[in-house]
Amino acid sequence: PTVSPRIRYKPVEIRDYFVHFLEKKPIGKIIEENVRIFEDLAVHSGLYDFSVEEAGIRKTIPARFTFVYRKDASGWRILEHHSSVLPETPLPAQNT
Repeated sequence: PTVSPRIRYKPVEIRDYFVHFLEKKPIGKIIEENVRIFEDLAVHSGLYDFSVEEAGIRKTIPARFTFVYRKDASGWRILEHHSSVLPETPLPAQNT
């Protein structure tokens, strides 16, 4: 979950997160993306911005994302999703 400190594993927990997230009237915009397809699996990752409304004020949350899709007889289905808020400032380079 992008704007929550708690990971959701069970479908009821995931649904609960999205129900509350949708109450904030999110508007998403992909900023940068990369799609890789491997037969019946695809990985879609990049950066997106979410504009959300909280207490009557709209704010933008820049985040990175990864979706993993699996293709079945019905089409592409989300198998896994991760999203996290971008740090406000870049981390310093580390010498290795």
